[in-house]
Amino acid sequence: MEEDLKRLVGNNEKILYEGKPSKKCFIFESIFNPLMPFAILWAIIDFGFIGGAFVFGEMGGFGFFIIPFMLLHLMPVWIYLGGIIFTFRRYRNTYYIVTDRGIYISGGIFTKTFNNKPFAELSHVDLHRGIFDQMFNVGDIVCTSSNMGPNNVSAAIKIDSIENYVDVYNLVKKLQTDIYTDVMYPNDKRPSENHGYNTEYKG
Repeated sequence: MEEDLKRLVGNNEKILYEGKPSKKCFIFESIFNPLMPFAILWAIIDFGFIGGAFVFGEMGGFGFFIIPFMLLHLMPVWIYLGGIIFTFRRYRNTYYIVTDRGIYISGGIFTKTFNNKPFAELSHVDLHRGIFDQMFNVGDIVCTSSNMGPNNVSAAIKIDSIENYVDVYNLVKKLQTDIYTDVMYPNDKRPSENHGYNTEYKG
């Protein structure tokens, strides 16, 4: 997966950071997600109904119908368990690259997905640390695009659960600020060397 993503990096780009999310945090966040309490409650109710029907002999001749129906009714539980089962595959496919031009991210479970955002399109860079991020001493870098996505909502790209989050945040923030400022305020009308806003980027 790393090599597949690196092949998308342009020849004129320099890789400044590459890495994967923290495996422990990645797994914990997959297990303890917002669907977990709902799935547990759903399973307790459904299995309680099935167990009670067996104990009190209320299945009768409808067992062949009720059991498949309840297995289908347990779909939220299967979705939750499936998310956990495929966590390792999703982790294997996740990789991050930051160049002097933009951010590249790979992911996916059954199909591989590749996402790229040039710094010229990013308007905000934020640092987020949830409960598990703090527990495992990692952090998330959330970059918001200036281009509006579907339903007029700003698109975002995330570098999740990385250990050296402060260094990467400072790197991404500096690159985004310099390049985005040059694009928004091209004092020299974008010549080969832009002397506006004291950025370090030429050409």
